[in-house]
This record gives sequence, C-alpha cells and structure tokens, in this order.
Amino acid sequence: IDTTGASLFKRGYRTDKGGAPIKENMAAAILELSNWYPDKPLIDPTCGSGTFCIEAAMIGMNIAPGFNRDFAFEAWNWVDKDLVQLVRDEADSKANYDIELDIMGCDIDGRMVEIAKANAREAGLEDVIKLKQMRLQDLKTDKINGVIISNPPYGERLLDDKAVDILYNEMGQTFAPLKTWSKFILTSDEQFESKYGMKADKKRKLYNGTLRVDLYQYFGERVRRSEARKVN
Repeated sequence: IDTTGASLFKRGYRTDKGGAPIKENMAAAILELSNWYPDKPLIDPTCGSGTFCIEAAMIGMNIAPGFNRDFAFEAWNWVDKDLVQLVRDEADSKANYDIELDIMGCDIDGRMVEIAKANAREAGLEDVIKLKQMRLQDLKTDKINGVIISNPPYGERLLDDKAVDILYNEMGQTFAPLKTWSKFILTSDEQFESKYGMKADKKRKLYNGTLRVDLYQYFGERVRRSEARKVN
C-alpha cells in the first residue's frame, strides 16, 4: 500500500532542480551533523537549486518536513479530512515564523540562482534566504562564528577533473581567512584534502544515492563577539 505517493525525501518545494541535486533529506541530515544552529550565520557558496539554504530555514523555523506537499493517503475516501487538517494545523502551530535567520546562498550560475529563488518562494521562504549570483572566490565576510556548507561540483557531477582541482584549491584559499567559520564540504574526491590545502578535523562517510561521498569537516576557532570587536 503506497501511503505517500512521491518519495518521502521530496518536500514539495522544488519547482526545478538543475543538474545533480542533493536530496532534501540528505541536506537536512548534513545540517544536523554540522555545528550550525539558527543563531549562527550560514552560507552555501555553491548553492545550486538552494536545497541546503531552504532546509536550514525550515530547521531554524521548525517547519515540518513535507508541510508543502500532499500525500497519497489524503485522497482516500475513508480518511478523515478534518483529522488530516488538524494534524497539519498542529504542526503549523509549532513553527516559529518570527525567528531571525542569517542564511545566504550563492552560485556562479545565474540560472541556478533563479531556480533557487523560485524554490525558496514555493517554500514560503523568499524573504528569509538571501540568494545571489557570485563566484565562490569572491566570498568575503566580517561576520564571525558562522558555518559554510557546500556540495560543490565534482567528477561525477558537472565538472571535469581539472576544473574540480582548480575549484578545490580556490575554495581552500577563499575559506582560509574565515578563521572562526566552520566548513562542511561534501565530495566523492578522495584527494580533496590535498587539493583544498588542509587536512580535515573530521571526515564522515556518506552515500549520495549510490555514490560514496565524504563530508569533510573543518571546525572554526570559536571567539566571543566582544573579543572579535577588540580584534577589529
């Protein structure tokens, strides 16, 4: 008996997904594995269709996964429609739409940024997430204690090997000045650390569908905001 219809990892907000997207539930799991909390800035510098940013906003606001979609069982004539609506209303009542979040997604591909904006709009989060076209190499920020989460293109996804090598090297150089920021980078490239220029503090094996990938984790130097002001 199929109670759900479309696969459960589909949250219902994707109007388009572009090439080689990460599944919504895996993006949420990686966010939970990271040290990001809603009071921290979050940046995805290779945001693609915006999945990490949207999932982070949903986690930060305590929006139930799947709130934007229907399920197959809801069309069954013996299912109590009032009960279904009661459960949906209960989930909605637990969401915090007033919390202030600092979430930004960037991508070099303007078409993908437009797709990310459309997906954020479908999720009701277009005013919550900042999305813009930008090269990863141009990423700079004065904010502290933030988190970078990235699922960059790799060999099996979108780029050739030479372009991947260059991207990882530039990623290491761009992120290096962000001392207080933690970085979580997902890739199948087993030579990532040498190309990035730094050994990860921790590495976790995962599977993106059938593809073996690793989550390379670099933990930022934690500083108090008062200490940061003195330094600046």
